[in-house]
Amino acid sequence: MIEVESGHSRLVQILLGKALGSLEAMKSAAAAIQQLADLAASEEVSSLSRAFAEAGRELALVGGCVRDAFIGRPIHDLDFTTDADPDSILKIVSSLTRAFWDVGRAFGTIGAKIGDTTVEITTYRADSYNGETRKPEVEFGDSLEIDLLRRDFRVNAMALRLPELKLVDPSGGIEDLLAERLETPGPAEVSFTDDPLRMMRAARFTSQLGFTVSDSVRAAIEQLAPRIEIVSAERVRDELSRLLCTPAPAAGLQLLVDTGLAEFVLPELPALRLQIDEHHHHKDVYEHTLTVLDQAIELESSRHPDSEPDLVLRLAALLHDIGKPATRRLEPGGAVSFHHHDVVGAKLASKRLRELRFDKQTISEVSRLIELHLRFFGYSDSAWTDSAVRRYVRDAGDLLERLHILTRADVTTRNRRKAERLEFAYDDLESRIAALAEEEELAAIRPDLDGEQIMKLLELKPGREVGEAYRFLLELRLNEGPLGEQEASRRLLEWKAGAGNT
Repeated sequence: MIEVESGHSRLVQILLGKALGSLEAMKSAAAAIQQLADLAASEEVSSLSRAFAEAGRELALVGGCVRDAFIGRPIHDLDFTTDADPDSILKIVSSLTRAFWDVGRAFGTIGAKIGDTTVEITTYRADSYNGETRKPEVEFGDSLEIDLLRRDFRVNAMALRLPELKLVDPSGGIEDLLAERLETPGPAEVSFTDDPLRMMRAARFTSQLGFTVSDSVRAAIEQLAPRIEIVSAERVRDELSRLLCTPAPAAGLQLLVDTGLAEFVLPELPALRLQIDEHHHHKDVYEHTLTVLDQAIELESSRHPDSEPDLVLRLAALLHDIGKPATRRLEPGGAVSFHHHDVVGAKLASKRLRELRFDKQTISEVSRLIELHLRFFGYSDSAWTDSAVRRYVRDAGDLLERLHILTRADVTTRNRRKAERLEFAYDDLESRIAALAEEEELAAIRPDLDGEQIMKLLELKPGREVGEAYRFLLELRLNEGPLGEQEASRRLLEWKAGAGNT
């Protein structure tokens, strides 16, 4: 049986039988207790806890794994904390396995693989901050409670002492879990002043856990939002990526926008809240964007249920309309236009992602999707030729499946007839792509002759003329489909002898 060592929460009442609360809460607590007890009894964890106990050291499961057990989420990462210093941790761990590493040693963290389980063990911390950087002056501590109270949120500030199975909850994390609330162990303004990245984590956990932030946390983010600028772009990028890869990122993104934090990390997002006057009505671009993101995730999950979250697709959905504020024009008669917002948006997205230190491939793929996301619209008004379908596939390249999802997700109209017409049109386009692909190996559209064959046929050396001939054959391929080597050679010689040779 797990004992409660500290904390004032409803779980204490449940475990002591003083007030059972709701039947659902009681069942949830019992399941969590059993899950943690089973985890502690596993061969990997029990061998680790015995080794620390025999060395006269404390050991506790801490943070996310304890939190997730109480909200019924699967436990993936095992994090431990201890009063042993890094050298002592290494000595204890090396008696159990040869697979260990100390890349986080300066911060008191030692990693190891015990059996098939990867773990991280960190010395108790009692860090201090100088106010100029989020990087603390690392100080090791000797108290589990103090270590917990310096963590980001109370739901992450719980631990299970091993091997005695005592739950340590000094700030009321269980109470916050039951209330589905995010609160800091100490004053929020102190916590976010010490480490401004915790404000980004608040947004991430809002989406990841489905919780809401407390009034004090929200107020502190509003007050301290500019302080996020002392955090490196790489750290902000990583937190934004984690947020976008949660099952429902819209709630966290709304928190970023509503508190003003987005103005400093992704200003293009709040800029989508375009002013609407009484004479020039148009769809709310900000709300439309969040809906597109939700729909893209839903399509992604339904079409690829076993795949990891697609960050490129989600970034493209989030940023696909960021060119609209710069291209917004009020037309006669009350219409609003956003001509070329796809091209402008692709450039703006590329610039923002570079500033956030995303890798070149991600930047290229996201900006290309944004540039292409309007290409389909109009297909339902006049059916495309096979040549146009081939060009659509060629231009999308490896991004075709993502473009399918993004384009479908971009339909948010409340006009059911229009939505059904667009859905039918895209179904038709995908069917045509599939049929042409089966006939022509569409995914690898190339001319019927390669560069070597062109040079041999036309007696050319590498240079501009070879490129022109290649492009001529590619246009033939796109317009007419596969010609075969013989016909392509005949047409190329005609081109060379005629207008193509002038």
